Order: sequence, then structure tokens, then C-alpha cells
Amino acid sequence: MTQRRAASCGELRKADVGQAVLIRGWVNATRDHGGLIFVDVRDRFGVTQAVFDPRSGEEEARVAASLRSEDVVAIGGVVRARPAGTENAKLPTGDIEIAATDLSVLNRSKTPPFPIHGDGEIDESLRLRYRYLDLRRPHMQRNIILRHRAIKAVRDHLDAQGFLEIETPMLIKQTPEGARDFVVPSRLHPGAFYALPQSPQLFKQLLMVAGFHRYFQIARCFRDEDTRADRQPEFTQIDVEMAFPTQDEIIHVIESTLAHMFREALGVDIAVPFVRLTHEQAMADYGSDKPDLRFGMKLSDVSAAFAGTEFKIFSQALARGDAILAFVDPGGAARPRREFDTLAATAVELGARGLGWISFAGDGVRSSLPKAALTEEMLRLLRERTGARTGDALYVVADELRAAQTVAGKLRVHVADQRGLRDSKTFAFCWVLDFPLFERDEETGGLMPAHHPFTAPAHGDESLSGDPLALRAQHYDVVLNGMELGSGSIRIHDPAVQRKIFSVLSYSDADVEQRFGFLLEAFAHGAPPHGGMALGVDRIILLMAGGDSIREVIAFPKNQRFADPMMEAPAQLAPEVLRELHLKTDIPKRRL
Repeated sequence: MTQRRAASCGELRKADVGQAVLIRGWVNATRDHGGLIFVDVRDRFGVTQAVFDPRSGEEEARVAASLRSEDVVAIGGVVRARPAGTENAKLPTGDIEIAATDLSVLNRSKTPPFPIHGDGEIDESLRLRYRYLDLRRPHMQRNIILRHRAIKAVRDHLDAQGFLEIETPMLIKQTPEGARDFVVPSRLHPGAFYALPQSPQLFKQLLMVAGFHRYFQIARCFRDEDTRADRQPEFTQIDVEMAFPTQDEIIHVIESTLAHMFREALGVDIAVPFVRLTHEQAMADYGSDKPDLRFGMKLSDVSAAFAGTEFKIFSQALARGDAILAFVDPGGAARPRREFDTLAATAVELGARGLGWISFAGDGVRSSLPKAALTEEMLRLLRERTGARTGDALYVVADELRAAQTVAGKLRVHVADQRGLRDSKTFAFCWVLDFPLFERDEETGGLMPAHHPFTAPAHGDESLSGDPLALRAQHYDVVLNGMELGSGSIRIHDPAVQRKIFSVLSYSDADVEQRFGFLLEAFAHGAPPHGGMALGVDRIILLMAGGDSIREVIAFPKNQRFADPMMEAPAQLAPEVLRELHLKTDIPKRRL
């Protein structure tokens, strides 16, 4: 093949007309138009059309006619303008084509199990089985490229802010961080196991003790959690830690980092500073500590409006000290009765004891509540408290306060989805601050950290006196469009305070020394005040891309059962490998 300038399949333009070029890539499509063979060649940069004319190369045209989708080829020729009227405005290269004179078939492809050149719906199990083919598809290429650009923007921005990228170990000691660890047997230390890190939490704190001042890492993390639709056993974090910070300084660094990511990777300007909400405010207004601020429909406590009501369900709720909450569905009065009934059923599925609705229609009030229970004064108070207007509907739930907030918050999001109010191209960030320091473990009833045991108590709560569940933490979450992007906190740097936290959590002295002795020893050698944050890369890219699942923005994800159908992992080990590791298993073989 004649020596020519190598070009990608996305770079040639009218300015290149007359140049001899060589393109290499995958056959996207072929067409036979009256003897002329058109071959669209694709790589990650774009698509270029090549034309083979039997009159100038009979053998090349014959081979071109035999090409099939996904064959790998090298094509040489001269760039020329497409004939008038045949330009393709959908392609950046659509004004030119290559008059091909040389063709090398570098590899033939089997018939793909699904179309590669489009973005049609394909069964996910098939996509994951042939992930290397799925990744050739246009939207997957865009997503992975977007991920690269976003992470590069993070590195550039944090480097400019004086942060050092430092790697931390992948084989560590098992320590409790809220989820199960993946463990790795040691061949050289029979009966002993490493753990894969749930996060670099302890190491980044030790890096602050070591005096590096500002650290970051694009960190791989591992958690052996139960399967969920949008969870992965391994994931990526943007991990950040600072010495001598205030909470406001950390928040400023994270806001500027996210704004830089969206600007550089997506071309979107994000307004800073972000909205700030306390944890209590987020729950009271939105029924969630991950509030979606793209739409209104705030919750209102309407207990006072139902004081003295004869409606038994609400009167009993008030007698128990429960809360009655409501939110407005703007324009909801136009719903037919069957839609209200469906919403009531949905509310029960979401955990509600029931749903009351009131429709302020122009021709009068309709409601699921008994007419006798809706006095004019009550309706006036409801409108006043919620801001409901004629044409709106009001949805009412009653339960213990936190339960009522949670179910009303879920129903709020459901109604917003029905109304198309959650636009994926709108980005509404917020901070949620002042979280509880502790919470109850639902299984054991004991205390557990609301975040992790290294989170510093709020100023004034350092003594840890009084009701542990009333203590607040120097903890903060950043949220985007109803999804938590990351959590952070000011850390405990005083070993006495850290021991006190472990004591409240009922860790024995022996357990503390065995698991955290090295950390407490480090704190005794001049640990500076420090704090930081971890952001979930997969979630950020998912929202940037407007996708439905984090599997769409990870090159090689596990499926919903945390298995890899392409590599058939996890897999059982050969007997000789088990012997080397001093392990035994009597679990029968089974397919994933």
C-alpha cells in the first residue's frame, strides 16, 4: 500500500481535498450503487465514506463488495468533495469522501449478535456478554469519553489547587466501615486475609498526619453489599482530604471541582455556591436527605389544620403525636378520579398507611375525605399553609414524622416524574449539612455511625453527653437532582475523642486496639485537624450523560447479580489453587 498520511475517521474536511490519506477502522456499513461500492469506516473519532470504483481498481472493488459489518480494514485513497446533493449534514465528515484505490482487510468479523452502528434497545444481558462490542456503540463511546474528560478535569483542577495525587494500598486490614469487605487469602501467611478497601478513609487521614496537607486520588473502592439495581461491588471515587480546613473551605473546593468538571467535560456552567440545607430542613421540605430541587412541591406540615377533625384516621394520628403532611400538585385538579385512586395505591406501595387527596377544581372541591371532615375553615387553613390554588390538588399523609416525611418525599418524586418535571439537562446541586452523629441499627437496635466512626462531632457536642441520637456531626453531603454524589466530614484528630466515639459504639478496648491501634498511635504523634470528602465518579458521569444506570458509564460493569457474564466471574478455583491458599470449599458448582 502506497505511503499516505494516516488520518482518523473523524478528522477529514473540505480543506483536505486532494490529499492522499490512509484510514483504518471498522466497517460501519456498505452499499452497492450501480457498481460503485460505498464503505463507511468507523473509529472512535467518527465515520468516513470511501468509494471503490471497479474501473480504477477491479480487485479492490470486488473485495470491498465482500466486506461485512465490523470487518477491520485499512483504506487508502485521495480525499475529494462529495458530488453536490450527496453531502451528509449529519456527519462532520459529510462533505467529503475518499476515492479509494487500496484496501487491506486486517481482520474479518463474525456477524455481531446485535447492531453496532445504532443505539437501539438491546437486552442488557446480551450487551454485557459481548461488552467489547457494546462499547463500540455510539452512546457507549460518548459515555466513556465523557468519563475520561471529566476525570482529567478533576486532576487538572485539584493539581492547580495544590493537591497531590497519592495512591493508597489495595490490600489492607479488615476494618469496619459500614459494609462487608471483600477478603483476599494470603498464600504466604496461611489462615490470614487481606481486605480490599471500601474507601481509602484511614490512609488519607494518615497522609494528613504525614504532612502532605492536600491529597486526592481517583480511588477504586470495593464493598460486598447486597445486590441492588444501581449498585456495583467495585466503584470509583474522587477522594479528597485537607489539613487544617474549615467545613466551608472543603465545600468551596468541592463546588469549584464539580463546576470545573461540568464546564470542561460537558460545556455546562454550574452556578456556585450551591444551595445549602440542614438535614432537618431537607427532610421537612422534601422528605429526603437527597432532595431533588429541579421542581417545587415542598412538603407542608398541616397538622394544625386538622386539629379537632372528626375524621377518625387523622384524629387518631394527632392523638398519637404523629404528623399530617401535604404537598401541592400544581394543576392536579384536572386529574380524573381513577388517577387519584392509582396515586393512592402507589402511596401504599411506597409505605404510606393511606393517601388523602383534595382537588380544588374550579367547579368545587372534590376529595377522598368525607365531606363532613372538610369544613370551610379547614380548607382555608390548608390553602394558606400549602399555597394550593384553584386548579391544584393536595395530597395528604399521616404517620410518625420521619415515616410521613419519607413516604411523602417518595410520592413527591413520583408525581414529578408523571408531570415530566425532572429534566435530565437541568442540574440542581445542593448541600445537606448538620447530619446526626449516630443512628439506630435497624437489625440490632444498637447505635451505629450515621456516616463513619471517624466523623467529628459538631462544635459543642465534643463531650458526647446527653442523648446520642440528638448529637450532630460535622458531616455534609453534596446532592444533584435527587442523587447523593458524595459525603464528607471534618475528621476526629484527637485520640481521646476517637476513643470516646468507639466507646459509645460499644467497641471493646481490645477490639479498638486490634482494629484501630495504628490509627490512634498515629494521632498521638501530632495529627493536624483534617477533613475531606469522597465523590462518586459513576454517579456524576451518569447524571452528566443523562443515563438510567451506572452500568452505562462503566466500561466493564457487573450485572445486577454482581456477576460478569463476559468473563464468567466470579468463578470457582482449581483444587491446587485452593490448596496453595490453605482453603477448603464444599459448595457445589453452579452457573452464574
